[in-house]
Amino acid sequence: MVITLTKSAVNKLETMKLKEDQSPRIDANVAGGCGMSIKFMLVFEEPRRNDTFIEYGDIQIRIDRFTKRYLDEETQIDYTEEHGFLVGESFASSACSIEVD
Repeated sequence: MVITLTKSAVNKLETMKLKEDQSPRIDANVAGGCGMSIKFMLVFEEPRRNDTFIEYGDIQIRIDRFTKRYLDEETQIDYTEEHGFLVGESFASSACSIEVD
């Protein structure tokens, strides 16, 4: 798995003042029922025991096992003033399964 950060994302992360026990982590927000949508975001929380981390210079990005399953092999993190941190490609599936006897 490859995580890349744009220059804009690196600059923002380097200038942020985080609490000592917080670090950036990619999180997946999964919604669905019949069909599914996944939106990735960067959150700042305490590290979890089973997090995987990827170092990008002095920046450490954490990922939990649940989120890691849904990320593409290559994921980019960008930052804009208007939208904040943008992580990878969010996606939606309209597939439904109906069991017929």
